[in-house]
Amino acid sequence: MIGLLLWKIPEKRGRSLRVGERSILHMRFTCAEIARGPKTPEAVLRRRVSAAGKRLRKLGITRAVLPDEFAYQDLLERQGIRAVSTVTLRRALAADWARAVMEAKALSPGTARIAVAGAQLTGELVRVVTELSLRNRYVLLDLPYGGEELCRQLRREYGVSLLLSPAKEQLEGADVLLLFDRREDLKPGGAVLPLYEGASTPLPPLLLPPAMEERLPVGADRGQLLAALREAGALRPGQITVGVPQTETQKMLPT
Repeated sequence: MIGLLLWKIPEKRGRSLRVGERSILHMRFTCAEIARGPKTPEAVLRRRVSAAGKRLRKLGITRAVLPDEFAYQDLLERQGIRAVSTVTLRRALAADWARAVMEAKALSPGTARIAVAGAQLTGELVRVVTELSLRNRYVLLDLPYGGEELCRQLRREYGVSLLLSPAKEQLEGADVLLLFDRREDLKPGGAVLPLYEGASTPLPPLLLPPAMEERLPVGADRGQLLAALREAGALRPGQITVGVPQTETQKMLPT
C-alpha cells in the first residue's frame, strides 16, 4: 500500500497526528494527517512529520504521496519513505505535454522543431518519438545507439522521417526539447520537458473528469497522486488531460 500525507487544521484537544486508511477512486492509501496551523513552530512540525514517518514505516509503507510543496522530505527519507515518482506519468503524457507547450507558445506542428534526447532506446522512448512524429513534421532524435532502426521502422510503417543524431546546436535550438536523461552540457533556447527522475520542473496542468476531480483530496501533490492512481489502475489511459500551461515552460535545464 502507498502512504498519503496531508496537513490538517489543528483541533482543540484533537490529536496532532492521525493515521488510518483512506480510499481515493477505489484505491486504498494509508493516510497520515498532520496538524499544522499558521502559528505552529517549525520544530514542532518537524517532530510531527518524523512521527508520521515512523508510524507509516512500521505499517510497511515505503512510498508516499506528499503534500504540495512539501519541505520535509528529508525527514521521511531517514525513515525509509520516499515520494511517489512521477517519471512514468511524465513519460506517458510527454507527447500531450509537448502539444500543450506548443499551443501556449503558438507553435505550429508543421514548422516547430521538436527534439528528443535519451541515453538508451527504451519502449517508452519509442512510444513518445512515434507519437511526436505522427503529430509534428520536424522531429530530431539524439541517441547513442538504436536510432537507425527506429528511423527505418517509422519510415516503413508510417512514412515519417526523423533527423537522427542532430548537432548540439540543433538540440539547443529546438522549440521543445524532451529529455529522458539529465543533460548538463546543453543550453537550450526553447522549452525543456524533463522526463527523468529527480527533475524539479513542475508538471503542466493535469485535468480529470469532474466526477473524479471532486473525489481527490485537497493539498496533495497532484503529480504524485495521479502517478500513484495511474500505476494502480485507478486511472485509465485517456482519463488524464494535459492542460495548456499558464506560463511558458522554463528555458533552462531543470535541476
